[in-house]
Amino acid sequence: MAEFFDHISDDHRAFIARQPVFFVATAAAGARINLSPKGMDSFRVLDERRVAYLDVGGSGNETNAHLLADGRITVMFCAFDNPALIMRLYGRGTPVLPQDAGWDALAAGFELLPGTRQIFEIAVDGVQTSCGWGVPHMALERERRTLSKYHAKFTPEAMLEVYATENARSIDGLPARVPTVVPPETGR
Repeated sequence: MAEFFDHISDDHRAFIARQPVFFVATAAAGARINLSPKGMDSFRVLDERRVAYLDVGGSGNETNAHLLADGRITVMFCAFDNPALIMRLYGRGTPVLPQDAGWDALAAGFELLPGTRQIFEIAVDGVQTSCGWGVPHMALERERRTLSKYHAKFTPEAMLEVYATENARSIDGLPARVPTVVPPETGR
């Protein structure tokens, strides 16, 4: 039932574009496994072996800390409609922050949202698809705006303070990089 591929095909790209939610998993030695749901039109396929997703500040900075410590990342998409399908992208990720040299090129492909913290760039070394027959049928009602509204209340200076005090370490104490500048948002 599972099939493996060494790159993202046009069919894979089309499937990814239709999915309103994806899941990101990372781990580091001695730390908890991190698994996070993502949405908000924040995922981009850059080419057949590279993807990126826009990260908005939330309850922690686990992905950043885990990628600095280990580098491995898995992204999972699953269809909640027909045809049933699960797709996993395996690779190595890098956090790109607004102060980094590669920021402008990556950020140009996204609509920046209030609270934009970083973009994770992923070098994909494998793609796996599987049946997804156990995933329920569900329909997207609407995107949540709560996180954008929350971040819109902060000045750039206050946002940097939150990042510096609340996002500089993982919940297991691993160091994470934080933004030193807030990018201008182009949000909705």
